[in-house]
Amino acid sequence: MEMQLINSGLSADLVRPAGPVPTWLGQLHDRATAVLQELAPPTKRDEAWRFTDPAALYSLQLTKGKFQSVGIEHLLLPDSYQLVFVNGVYAPNLSKVPSQGVFVGSLEELPDRYPVQNYLGQQQGSAEFFTALNTAGVEGAAVVWVEAGVAIAQSIHLLFISAPAPDPIISQPRTLVVLETNAQATLVEQYAAPNRDCIPGEQSYFTNAVSEIYLGTKAKLQHAYIQREADTALLVAKTAVSQAAQSEYQGYSISLGGKLSRHNWEIYQTGAATTTNLNGLTMIKGEQLADTHSNIVLNFPEGKSQQLHKCVVDDQAAAVFNGRIFVGKQAQMTSAGQLSRNLLLSGKARVDTKPQLEIVADNVKCAHGATVSQLDEEEIFYLQSRGIDQASAVSLLVEAAVLEIVKQIPVPTLRQLLFRCMSCKTMFN
Repeated sequence: MEMQLINSGLSADLVRPAGPVPTWLGQLHDRATAVLQELAPPTKRDEAWRFTDPAALYSLQLTKGKFQSVGIEHLLLPDSYQLVFVNGVYAPNLSKVPSQGVFVGSLEELPDRYPVQNYLGQQQGSAEFFTALNTAGVEGAAVVWVEAGVAIAQSIHLLFISAPAPDPIISQPRTLVVLETNAQATLVEQYAAPNRDCIPGEQSYFTNAVSEIYLGTKAKLQHAYIQREADTALLVAKTAVSQAAQSEYQGYSISLGGKLSRHNWEIYQTGAATTTNLNGLTMIKGEQLADTHSNIVLNFPEGKSQQLHKCVVDDQAAAVFNGRIFVGKQAQMTSAGQLSRNLLLSGKARVDTKPQLEIVADNVKCAHGATVSQLDEEEIFYLQSRGIDQASAVSLLVEAAVLEIVKQIPVPTLRQLLFRCMSCKTMFN
């Protein structure tokens, strides 16, 4: 089954499941298909994509991904439950899930007592092109559902593997996370290529991922989005979070791989006194392009939001950060802050950064800022004067820059995995 993404010529029929689906899911597919028929794929002429040219995506002749047997031991987190998908297909034999007070599994396995049709595909922003494309093909989605009052002590690891294939493939992972009232969990959502730990891949492929997260009243979620695709990969991902009153969301976004990657991070406040903390890190080299767009929408009073995003860019790579915080008229007593800090390691590296505040309320405390800098030659000289060679001095300074983000990730084995992967990049050698 081949498709080509050119000039809105993509038909949703090419990604829709071939077999029968529940009536409600078929209706969801139909609505997404109708949206796609009214949309054109984004281009650089669109304001939101002006620094990220998706043209390479539209020139690929793609086939739907199929399950392949792969080795993933080096990607697993020993202290976590795990749910594994390969090329978008659920792999139960590679998964290890909890059984009490929480459901972790594929959509097809979800018990009828969970009202999934009230959540899947219902987030704001569902009419965006790539989101609608994913929804039109939803089949074996990953589902995490934590019941009211349940706190999961062990982290849950969702691992989405893109296995190599003779021809370019498209996979469309879908994730639904629901934490009911007073529920608590730690979630790691990782996209990676097998047996390519810091090794460039050979074949291009396209991953179009969408994650919907719903936090009930007083629910608490720590969530790490990790992107470690092959260096030839093209990735578009969306994380949409809905926060009810007094809920807490701690988000971490780490982008390391991919030839072209885009992460849309959207937070929608649906109740008062929410807490939102976003921490992002982009670390790229060569000719990679990594784009992060965040949108925090606050329409209720007494919300607290803080965001720190860092980009470390080497060689001829290019990073984009566009962070928007909207504070509506009803969001009085809101406290919000946003900071973009960027480090260029070569004269040809590029960062386009745009922190953005839109405030309608009149009783708020909000601030934002951005910095772009290079390594301080005096700091390098100081380390060399203490007997450290230049390459090691650069590595130490870069590690210090990224440590502020990585050290906050609440899963120790994930922190170790990330530092091991980062150390393979030439900027650390």
